[in-house]
Amino acid sequence: MTAENSTVQDQLLDAALPHVAFDGWSPTTFENAVSDSEIDRATAGAACPRGAIDLAIAFHRRGDAAMIAALNTADLSQMRFRDKVAYAIRLRLQVIDDKEAVRRGTTLFALPHMAADGAKLIWGTADAIWTALGDTSRDANWYTKRLTLSGVYSAVILYWLGDDSLDTQATDAFIDRRIENVMQFEKFKAQARENALLKPLTGPLSRFMTSVKAPSAAADTDLPGVWRDPR
Repeated sequence: MTAENSTVQDQLLDAALPHVAFDGWSPTTFENAVSDSEIDRATAGAACPRGAIDLAIAFHRRGDAAMIAALNTADLSQMRFRDKVAYAIRLRLQVIDDKEAVRRGTTLFALPHMAADGAKLIWGTADAIWTALGDTSRDANWYTKRLTLSGVYSAVILYWLGDDSLDTQATDAFIDRRIENVMQFEKFKAQARENALLKPLTGPLSRFMTSVKAPSAAADTDLPGVWRDPR
C-alpha cells in the first residue's frame, strides 16, 4: 500500500468508527465514512478495495502498532518472560479505544468466508508480540510460539468482550490462567524430551522440528496459511 493510500485509509477509519457500533463493518459504514471524510469515492475505493473489510483490518493493525509502541518504551527488565507475554497481551487490550468495534470485528471475521483474514490478523498480533519481546527462534519454535499465543489471544479477546468486572479484573486473571496453561505444556514438552522411554519417539520428531525454518522475511506471503499467487 502506498503512503497516500495509507493516509486515506486512516482518515476513512477515523470517520467510520462512530458508525461501526450501529452498522458494523458494513457497506453502509463505509459509505458513511466516505461521506463524512469528504474523500472522493474513487480515491476511497483505491485505498480500500474491499470497503469496510479493509477498514476492519486496518483497525486491528492500528491496535497492534499501538501495542508495539507501548512495549518499546516499557521497562520489562525485571519481569519473567511469562510475565512479559502477559503484559503484552494486557497492553494490546488497553490500546483498544472502541470495544464495540472489536465486537463487530469478531462477528465479521467469524464468518466462514472471512475466517482466513481473521486468523491472519490474530497470527499477526502474536507475531508482533514475540518480535517485540525479542524472540530469536528461527526453527519450528518460531511457528509453535506464534501458534500457541494465537490461541491464547483469541481466547482472551472472547473472554474480554464478555467481561463486565471492575477494571477487567476477571480478564486479568483469565490471562494469567492461560499463560500458566502454556507454561505447563512447555514443561511437559521438556520432560518428554528428557524421558529415556520416549526417546525413540521424540528423537526423530526433534530432528524434524529442527529442520523446519522460520520465514526468511516478515512479508505477509511468508506467513503460514497464506496462499501465494504463483504468477
